[in-house]
Amino acid sequence: MTKQSTLNNLKELYVHELQDIYSAEKQITQALPKLAKAANNEDLKNGFQEHLEQTKGQIQRLDKIFERLGQSSAGEKCKGMQGLLEEGGDFTQEKAAPEVLDAGMIVAAQKVEHYEIAAYGSVCRYAELLGFDEDLQLLQETLEEEKETDQKLTELSDDLNEQANEGSEEESEEEMQPSAKGKSQNSK
Repeated sequence: MTKQSTLNNLKELYVHELQDIYSAEKQITQALPKLAKAANNEDLKNGFQEHLEQTKGQIQRLDKIFERLGQSSAGEKCKGMQGLLEEGGDFTQEKAAPEVLDAGMIVAAQKVEHYEIAAYGSVCRYAELLGFDEDLQLLQETLEEEKETDQKLTELSDDLNEQANEGSEEESEEEMQPSAKGKSQNSK
């Protein structure tokens, strides 16, 4: 059962959402090494490793905000991120051609990025309304990094999706060709 807290004002909601994001970022730091290990494409593997380092810096920014606010970063586990990461982790276990697996991991990673973009966009607005200019600057820096990561994933997906599609086209052509065994049976 989840702990019910009373949120009486925007500042309390702001802290609550920051705690949720903090939990999400911590979960991401545990998932990225697994994704990097499962990736077949070197650019994707390197991208996951780079994003891990970037995420560690994002956590440090959040730590600064919590310190400034005099609040703990501890909160409930971010269930939204937990679900997205479980889904992505499950996908890495699928039997798939390497390029198809990588293309699917990009989808999973972009779902995570879009979740983070939405979350950081909201807390940026809260920080702005609350007049927390230092927080806003730190949060906007992270928001821009998340958008850049999403764009890099989109660019990388173009090549990987083409490769995955080429594999699909080759399979379709093979299915259309009668097998040698089928030809010999038909000629009898």
